[in-house]
Amino acid sequence: MNHVRRYSMALLAYAFAAIMVGTTLPTPMYALFGDEMHFRVLTTTVIYATYAGGVLFALLAFGRWSDVVGRRPVLLGGIAFAVASAVVFLLADSVPELLVGRVLSGLSAGIFTGTATAAVIEAAPPAARSRAAAVATVANIGGLGMGPLLAGILVQYAPRPLDLSFAVHLVLVTLAAVAVLAVPETSSRTGRLGFQRLSIPPEARQTFVVAALAAFAGFAVTGLFTAVAPSFLAGVLGITNHALAGVIACSIFAASAVTQVTARTMDPHRAVAVGCAILIVGMVILAMALHFSSLSALIASAVVAGMGQGMSFSRGLAAVSDLTPPDRRAEVSSTYFVVAYVAISLPVIGEGLAARAWGLQTSGVTFAVAVAVLAAVCLAAIVRRSRRDTDSPSAASHPAESPAAQRRP
Repeated sequence: MNHVRRYSMALLAYAFAAIMVGTTLPTPMYALFGDEMHFRVLTTTVIYATYAGGVLFALLAFGRWSDVVGRRPVLLGGIAFAVASAVVFLLADSVPELLVGRVLSGLSAGIFTGTATAAVIEAAPPAARSRAAAVATVANIGGLGMGPLLAGILVQYAPRPLDLSFAVHLVLVTLAAVAVLAVPETSSRTGRLGFQRLSIPPEARQTFVVAALAAFAGFAVTGLFTAVAPSFLAGVLGITNHALAGVIACSIFAASAVTQVTARTMDPHRAVAVGCAILIVGMVILAMALHFSSLSALIASAVVAGMGQGMSFSRGLAAVSDLTPPDRRAEVSSTYFVVAYVAISLPVIGEGLAARAWGLQTSGVTFAVAVAVLAAVCLAAIVRRSRRDTDSPSAASHPAESPAAQRRP
């Protein structure tokens, strides 16, 4: 038992990553599903976006359950939804079935996002306690990145392109269930069941608005690359290699994960501003990639945008948490994640509608410009507030208070 306990954090991190792999697994397959079921980019974006609905429902309905009934039962429930999603995708031969599969995938991710993060941190041995949050981040974002990479390689080079990836994921999820069953419970089981409350305390509202808008911009871009990158590759650049599509979708998550880990000690105020600036650069590169049909620029835009998204999202949450009373951080974090998951659904559907009206190239450039403008607004708001805090008489007369003010984006 002590031997298993020693590896509990690693086992839970594996389970976390295995579940998140399934949420992005269909990315390189949307074009094949479209050819088989006769739908185009708009339907692809709707299928992708239904995932966010499942995530939001799970976050709100089950967000507090693991504190009451324990981490393991809730994680096993998330695994059950992941298994159901993979089975539905294996058997799917119509768009409604794909929608059901995506909702089930979203439910699994919504359950795992908070519960597995808490479980990984709680299971960390004393020597690894300071790295536990980073391990959870890498498991989460790394799993999201591995999904399209794994599926792209299997779709391009292995038989049965619409089946094998989900069969492999079933194996990964089965091993995840074994891992969860093997580790001891980490929760003290307190509180009571109920829907997760959403709210923002008055002292954090200004900071929350700016941080949430930056998170919205960043997550809109991750949604774009996850849902539409293969269509950009084929429709704008004329490249139909599914493995390459998987690499492009993977690169934005890989860049985000690395940046979140490396920037975790950076001042939140400065980090959100830098993240917004990097995101603007990424969108300029994306617009150029689509305008000039450049593969290298498309890959570069994914990497740069991932860096901006990772920095602004993670440090924005830290900035809001700094100003939030400890007993209200769960509801504030949930509100922040609701904004993020709305961002990966509605803008992507808008991209699908625009693509039908204007074509992929024009709609993609327009999307990049819109995100750049939103990020620029956030950056301007941060700079203006920083100057106001620096110039205010209270900041000059009470220098001991200025570091707290400096942390606010």
